[in-house]
Amino acid sequence: MSIQVREVKSRHDFRRFINLPATIHKNHKNWVPPIYMDDRVFFNSKKNEAFAHSDTVILLAYDGKKVVGRIMGIINHQYNEVHNEKDGRFCFLETYNDFDVAQTLIKYVEDWARVKGMINLVGPLGFSDKDPQGLLIEGYDKPVVISTNCNFPYMVDLVEKAGYTKKLDLVVFTYDIPDDVPDFYKRIHERALKNNPGFRLINFTSRKQMKPYIRPIFKLVNEAFKDIYAFASLSEKEMHEFANRYLIILDPRFLKVIENEKKEVVAFILAMPDISEGLKKCKGRLLPFGIFQVLRAQKKSNQMNLLLGAIKTEYRNAGLDTMMGISMLETARKAGIRYIDSHLEMETNIKMHAELGKIGGTIYKRFRIFTKPLL
Repeated sequence: MSIQVREVKSRHDFRRFINLPATIHKNHKNWVPPIYMDDRVFFNSKKNEAFAHSDTVILLAYDGKKVVGRIMGIINHQYNEVHNEKDGRFCFLETYNDFDVAQTLIKYVEDWARVKGMINLVGPLGFSDKDPQGLLIEGYDKPVVISTNCNFPYMVDLVEKAGYTKKLDLVVFTYDIPDDVPDFYKRIHERALKNNPGFRLINFTSRKQMKPYIRPIFKLVNEAFKDIYAFASLSEKEMHEFANRYLIILDPRFLKVIENEKKEVVAFILAMPDISEGLKKCKGRLLPFGIFQVLRAQKKSNQMNLLLGAIKTEYRNAGLDTMMGISMLETARKAGIRYIDSHLEMETNIKMHAELGKIGGTIYKRFRIFTKPLL
């Protein structure tokens, strides 16, 4: 077998790149298709601002005329300069269980990154930690949630066989919605209200009401996440691009914001009922009618997925997380939610692990980011 790797240049190549995972995962019961209208924006250098501060290469592997694999290479210059790194990244790797294909694709990205002066290749890792990251290494029998990777176990074997070792693990907790708020949370909540009388918790009822908060929320994200591995600060254009990718499917009830006396956003948390079943039914195509299947799935879902949250540095340990958490739990119970998915947490975030453990959280998924020296 002679594998050829070609860069994605034409619209036809672009469609093949986007659609290949659906073919590979045809009989993968837990796989969830992406939102294709989102993919068409994300992978388009003219529409995704993240390309402006990154070098990229998007590749397809062919066996004759058949497409048998794909990969993307990224060098995020903005991140590397801030953190004094010379890391290239690989992401969106998809192949059948064929080491020759995987190795050929990965090697192409390694050579590409090496020519550009990189000394390591890490991945799967996109432009930022807000993109799907890591390969699933535990929890293959669990349902996939939005913005996380889904892979067969063989993909881990292929990457390790190509010479990659662990860089960082990311874990996901699951925990039940309690019938009543734990007493220690109630005490923290009461103390937080007493110590912060000028603060206001905002509940939302419409997407229109959410829009003015997009910029303040992402400014807070930039401040709070600056030291988190792989996080790249968002420009104002990227803030609105990111919001537009998800606003259509967000339920405003699951955004909680806290403002201080000056009406500055000092904390927020964002979640959404799981939409996996809706995406499966519409096969990732929201238009013209798929959006209704997604919204219907949200209403029927008994799982809530946490997406994003942050607290301004000087207000941490002031009980604001508990204020938002209690409000979110009340909203979730009213919506019939029974379980929460914590989304990805770094394995080194011991404080968060302890907090989730207090309310009965257990790790049920693990993702791994790999690394390999290029020298």
